[in-house]
Amino acid sequence: MFEAGIGLWFGFNVLILALLALDLGVFHRKSHEVSLKEATAWSVVWITLGLLFGLGIYLYWDTLVPGSAYTGEQAALAYVTGYLLEKSLAVDNIFVFVLVFSYFNVPAAYQHRVLFWGILGALVMRAILILAGVALIQTFHWVVYVFGAFLVLTGLKMLRAGDLKLEPEKNPLVRLARRLFPITEAYEGDRFFIRIQTGKRVVKKATPLLLVLMMIEATDLVFAVDSIPAILAVTQEPFLVYTSNVFAILGLRAMYFMLAGVVPKFVYLKPALSFILVWVGAKMLLVDLLHVPMALSLAIVVTVLTIAVLASIWRNRQLAAEGKPLGPVPLGVPEEETSSRTPPHVLSAKR
Repeated sequence: MFEAGIGLWFGFNVLILALLALDLGVFHRKSHEVSLKEATAWSVVWITLGLLFGLGIYLYWDTLVPGSAYTGEQAALAYVTGYLLEKSLAVDNIFVFVLVFSYFNVPAAYQHRVLFWGILGALVMRAILILAGVALIQTFHWVVYVFGAFLVLTGLKMLRAGDLKLEPEKNPLVRLARRLFPITEAYEGDRFFIRIQTGKRVVKKATPLLLVLMMIEATDLVFAVDSIPAILAVTQEPFLVYTSNVFAILGLRAMYFMLAGVVPKFVYLKPALSFILVWVGAKMLLVDLLHVPMALSLAIVVTVLTIAVLASIWRNRQLAAEGKPLGPVPLGVPEEETSSRTPPHVLSAKR
């Protein structure tokens, strides 16, 4: 099951923890609104790191993982295909992030902190799902067909899906948080918890930012259930699945701040993602009858995404020529507008 040794796993996770500590502890130590320029720069950094890691796999896989069933070229192709697949599917997360932050009136300055901790939790959840998925497939081969059918159905469902509606009051994590802690009526800076002195008693309260974090974690878990089987259709080597997932997720925060306002304009992106899910699902269903080279899988994913983006740009230009440009979705609610408003979860709790 594990071709990569424990030392390689340990070294990779130490690297990721160091990068996260540098991100939050140095570059984002103070909460602030992330500008488009800053988000673009960080996107370039994370994408570059992800691709450099893929280059490292290509050059050193045979040395780091002797006796592997993959050559360095095959391992690198599997990693890059998985990385691109996860990066593409992560676009849907951006839509949800916009909805969550708008619903809870989250000031733009606090959004990065929420996404940081949300993605840190997502990495843990995905590691568990990846190891469980690989173990299931390698123990029970028929699980491949279950995952394949699930991906095909998910792709078809995505194609037919309408606008997503948020219902935090039905989210089990949000409901649990409300039962465990009293919730403050307003944000307390970028803190998730505060302590209030009432006489001799100290009361610990959660802020609305904790509920936002719970929503982010819950939605990412839902997306992970879709995306993990998709990458398992590319490769079942746990280290390649995990590392491609991690680097795709690490760049998600910067991608959100960079693309949240323009992604809704790429109207053909969702059908493209639907096609990709159906494609990888069909590949899993036919795994015992048809061998699809990794290079071909990568080429199909890149081609479909490129066509979707170019077709969306062409359509937007046509609409603009007719005087009907698509309006961008707001990135977040300005801080000055939210400081005086009561978060919606408090209103619903009072009713």
